[in-house]
Amino acid sequence: MLVCMTAALTIAFVPGVSPAKWVRVWRDRHPDVELLVRPIGHDQVDEVLAGDADMVFARLPVSDALHAIPLWTETAVVAMPKDAPLAERDDVTEADLAELDVLDSGPVPADVDAVLDLVEANVGVAVLPQSLFRAASRKDLVARALVGSPGTRVALVWRDDDATETTEEFIGVVRGRTANSSRRPQDQSADTEAEATTRPSRSGSGTGGKGAKAGTAGGKATAAKQGGGKKGGNRQANGKAPSTGRGRGPGIGKTKGKPSRGSKGNR
Repeated sequence: MLVCMTAALTIAFVPGVSPAKWVRVWRDRHPDVELLVRPIGHDQVDEVLAGDADMVFARLPVSDALHAIPLWTETAVVAMPKDAPLAERDDVTEADLAELDVLDSGPVPADVDAVLDLVEANVGVAVLPQSLFRAASRKDLVARALVGSPGTRVALVWRDDDATETTEEFIGVVRGRTANSSRRPQDQSADTEAEATTRPSRSGSGTGGKGAKAGTAGGKATAAKQGGGKKGGNRQANGKAPSTGRGRGPGIGKTKGKPSRGSKGNR
């Protein structure tokens, strides 16, 4: 059974994934509930959810023990030096890769900076999400879309034990629910049929997904449990990402560091 809104909500995010637009909407809509935002490493999802984080924007797959709402699909790109022969192309195929020295075939390198250092040294090429390449800002490198790659799925994930009225409200923000929308009891059973927000990529439009327990390869998820009173239940979506808040600064800039234990323990 869900409890009252908490005094604070802690959201974490992995590199290359920005929750800023949802943070702005939340702070505009719920100024009385503090939202703490913190970056984490690719491999810290389970650790922070077991600690002080309530929810995480992560890349699939994740642990089967977590609930997930797939949000969008990132384009996979091949990072290479600007003067590489394939740099003049718009995209790269798997057949092209077979002729190259691939330092990391993705989907996400364990150490992005280290592998891009090697690419800059002209040791080989690397496959990674386009958002990570852009975040690295390597001026001597270019990225070309990898044709036929499924890319990587980004999802909002949380533990069942951490589901509260506050996390339900944040899910509503991510799904695009307006401040004036209401949830009728007869609509609750249809929550698991709601599609998540999508974000198109340059090589093809991203695909959304249903609320789910996730962790399977390729970001596939099984349907979430139905029932209006379940923890972590999904809400009806309109398929669009919410607009930014009115006059609020970027959410990440207001991060206050590691929150007190009250963010998860005072519900």
